[in-house]
Amino acid sequence: MAVSGQTVRVGRFDVEITRPAKVLFPADGITKRDLVDYYRRIAPWMLPHLRDRPLAMERYPDGIGEPSFFQKVVPPYYPDWIERVTVKKVGGTITHVVCNKEATLVYLANQACITLHIWLSRIEKLRCPDQMVFDLDPAGESFKPVRAAAQSFGELVDKLELFVYVKTTGSRGLHVAVPLDRDEDFDSVRAFARRLAEIVVDGDREHRTLEQLKERRHWRVFVDTNRSAYAQTVAPAYAVRGRPGAPYLCRSIGAN
Repeated sequence: MAVSGQTVRVGRFDVEITRPAKVLFPADGITKRDLVDYYRRIAPWMLPHLRDRPLAMERYPDGIGEPSFFQKVVPPYYPDWIERVTVKKVGGTITHVVCNKEATLVYLANQACITLHIWLSRIEKLRCPDQMVFDLDPAGESFKPVRAAAQSFGELVDKLELFVYVKTTGSRGLHVAVPLDRDEDFDSVRAFARRLAEIVVDGDREHRTLEQLKERRHWRVFVDTNRSAYAQTVAPAYAVRGRPGAPYLCRSIGAN
């Protein structure tokens, strides 16, 4: 259902939509109203990916052609019905938004939060991720090496009798995700992810690398395991990206 006027009823909550005609994607004429409508339509499919996860907000208050910023701390003016979780960080704590309701998704869209970024763990067991993610970042224009690297992960994980899924990133890369049963903490999972990445890279060093510095990758696909660490985030399926055309992350599909 499209947004009508300045306020929209979402479940039991009224969410004010400020400046709904504000253009967030100038080249495409996509407005804040359009962003709100999209997240309302996709909410039934997207919310399971967000459930009980701390998140960070990538906000574009003046549209994608202007400066953006990441916001982790819940501002004091957010309504009480938006769920929160306080987590430990170096030197203290931080309170994140938790998006379990369609109304929260709509409220964040009104804040010009184009992209949500979620933790790989849920609030009842924050130190133990329920997925392991490999970010395949191409250096060149060809998608073929990225696809081949994802297929190699699929073959390797299949031998370990685990499931594996892949989703587009809204750009030129892929995310390869392996569901976990939350028996191990982030340190163990990251070490395991690193070992799997080494095996995949060793299988084709001409086209794959673990090199962090871009200038040393030399047109090879960067196999990034940094997502599989405590407090690191990843954009979930169906999240809109702050790029021309408003691309979104494709839903996860089986890789085997």
